[in-house]
Amino acid sequence: MKEYCFGIDVGGTTVKCGLFRTDGEVLEKWEIPTRLENDGGFILPDVAKTVLSKMEDKGLTAEDVEGIGIGIPGPVNDNGEVEVAVNLHWGHVNIVGEMERMTGLRTKAGNDANVAALGELWKGGGIGFRNMIMVTLGTGVGGGIIINERVVAGAHGAGGEIGHTHIDDSITDPCNCGNCGCLEQVASATGIVRLAKEELASCDDPSLLRDAPEISAKAVFDAVKEGDILSIRIAERFGFYLGKALAIIACVVDPEVFVIGGGVSKAGPILLEFIKKYYVPYAFTASKGAAFELAKLGNDAGIYGAARMVLQ
Repeated sequence: MKEYCFGIDVGGTTVKCGLFRTDGEVLEKWEIPTRLENDGGFILPDVAKTVLSKMEDKGLTAEDVEGIGIGIPGPVNDNGEVEVAVNLHWGHVNIVGEMERMTGLRTKAGNDANVAALGELWKGGGIGFRNMIMVTLGTGVGGGIIINERVVAGAHGAGGEIGHTHIDDSITDPCNCGNCGCLEQVASATGIVRLAKEELASCDDPSLLRDAPEISAKAVFDAVKEGDILSIRIAERFGFYLGKALAIIACVVDPEVFVIGGGVSKAGPILLEFIKKYYVPYAFTASKGAAFELAKLGNDAGIYGAARMVLQ
């Protein structure tokens, strides 16, 4: 019986790697640099090399290893191919074909956000559920949709791109995707800063933010915890946008739970209160009772999800 597997999370700076038992116990975690030279041509060979080296160190053979799961910052199709991954300088790459050729191990590949969602379902904030929407609030807004414990990737691997849900007609400057009025523009860390600057410019109300060395999402929610009225207004606007967007998505997906992660989620449970306040009134009756949880795996979600993917 094969007792081990590898979970790989490829980022623009580092590749996070994990050796797991098939029951989900992580035995070892390590990182290697993401070498972007030669149009990212070193990345997969480096991953293959570190996996084979770890197997040699641990005395493992191919008969002991179920396979390799790998998450990539870009859309991945059902054949394990990516057409473009800008952060890796990749054009078309057959991830599964190349990894299997170089390692002799069965390989599965997926979009990194979807893979992280699968990790949270398996061993993080989504434990005990089968149907989940993962929301990552960082520089942008990412997401992942899990139905019956399976990632919903869509026809082009773009399923779960909830950050580019259109949510505000009044925003005329473009999002990074080229459209205007995206959720990412008002609910990400940078989106919260946008809302804060609008509030500060619109009034002379006193606020802890006026004396803050830097306007950031953390500064806003730290001030909210201190009862700062202007910061609470910002959090209310954030909650309105995200809660309403999730209510719309729930009409299609009907999740049991929303798991909220990313840097903004470090604000803690108070963040969920503002989201739920606006989710419930807008949600379809059957979906109003969806649970809200904070992500638990942090930066390890990707390697957990990649490992789980290859075990399915």
